[in-house]
Amino acid sequence: MDYRTLNPATEELIETYPLATAPEIERAVERSARAFRDWRATRLDERSGALLRAASALESRASELAGLMALEMGKPLPQGEAEARKCALGCRWFAEHGARLLEPEPHDCDASESFVRFDPLGPIFAIMPWNFPFWQFFRFAAPALMAGNTVVLKHAPGTPRCALVIESLMREAGFPEGVVGNLFLDNEQAAAVIADDRIRGVTLTGSTAAGRQVASVAGRHLKRIVLELGGSDPFIVAEDADLADAVGVAVTARCQNSGQSCIAAKRFLVARARFEEFAASFVGAMERQRVGDPTAAGTDIGPLARADLRHGLAKQVEDSVAAGAEVLCGGEVPEQKGFYYPPTVLSRIPAGSPADRDELFGPAAALFPVADDDEAIRIANSTSYGLGASVWTRDPHRARRYAEAIEAGSVFVNGQVKSDPRLPFGGVKDSGFGRELGRDGMMEFVNKKTVWIR
Repeated sequence: MDYRTLNPATEELIETYPLATAPEIERAVERSARAFRDWRATRLDERSGALLRAASALESRASELAGLMALEMGKPLPQGEAEARKCALGCRWFAEHGARLLEPEPHDCDASESFVRFDPLGPIFAIMPWNFPFWQFFRFAAPALMAGNTVVLKHAPGTPRCALVIESLMREAGFPEGVVGNLFLDNEQAAAVIADDRIRGVTLTGSTAAGRQVASVAGRHLKRIVLELGGSDPFIVAEDADLADAVGVAVTARCQNSGQSCIAAKRFLVARARFEEFAASFVGAMERQRVGDPTAAGTDIGPLARADLRHGLAKQVEDSVAAGAEVLCGGEVPEQKGFYYPPTVLSRIPAGSPADRDELFGPAAALFPVADDDEAIRIANSTSYGLGASVWTRDPHRARRYAEAIEAGSVFVNGQVKSDPRLPFGGVKDSGFGRELGRDGMMEFVNKKTVWIR
């Protein structure tokens, strides 16, 4: 399984990259282990300085990186530039706050002095996805590197150029050789890297199926692990919601990155009294989304990243319709080059159909009328996923009830679910475990060492 750059807008194969050989893997892991011994001893201001230089490079090269994302996975250019700038924001936040987060934490006990210090673990193996090829890496790497760890990166097979640019950008920013390294690996090779004694932790952003496989290997070898997996996020519109605001955000929340986001809104649970009004406005706004070349001005939705992803989404929609779902717009694969799929809205969703049960990874939305808050909460929690949820209401008491009752890693009230460097991010149930970002993300790959002195 070679890595390859294939333009999803034209289906043109640009370049292929061979998998790493066994000697190359050995050298990369050993470089990371050797680099850790020096990197952990560097001063915090040196680490933060390297992160700040990386942030400046990400900002100055945002247009270039956006073009690379458009080429390899079809992200529209403005969204790619926004992703690069968000990576810079994450690097800056951890550069500016990392030293404070890592300060030893004093505790009172029977000792003359006792405290907890936060020491880095060592080389961390990062298995990263294609849908946000830069942000997914930097949201893990910024806190991990600031804490003193080193990183071995296995990126997705469809975004090899993004992986190479990450490695070179970090080297140019002043991270010593081996602190961030990249390898092109298949699943069997990745499992061997996880098992290597020099690797001290593993982080994966990917599907639930991939998470189970990685967790199984990591568990056998007692490796610290963070899993950020799939989601089928509910978008709940209560009867007292500001409908205009809700509809505007709903379209972005469903279609950003061509709908290929784990935290995209996927199931829209709307109070029955507002359902018809919401559905009409939402369908109209979805139909106005411009689908096309991700490098063209004005494009809202580019192609899906791969042919198999489009095929899978189309089959989920077809099977849901065959089970009784109603298509309000979209739902048909266009006859043109590129892995395009139109904005699609389904209603009258049968229980147990793919639109009810599974994650729809593309610009397809499932609408559900709900009788009251109790039914909305029940349906929101009926999925095996638990990543994020968006709730729209003017009532603060209702908002707090939803925030408490919904089984998810985050609940956003009157806003779109997003990751923010200042806040912990992650899920529960089949959406994974562990947290990225914020202080919690910093603490995932450190040894919380108790020190007791008499």
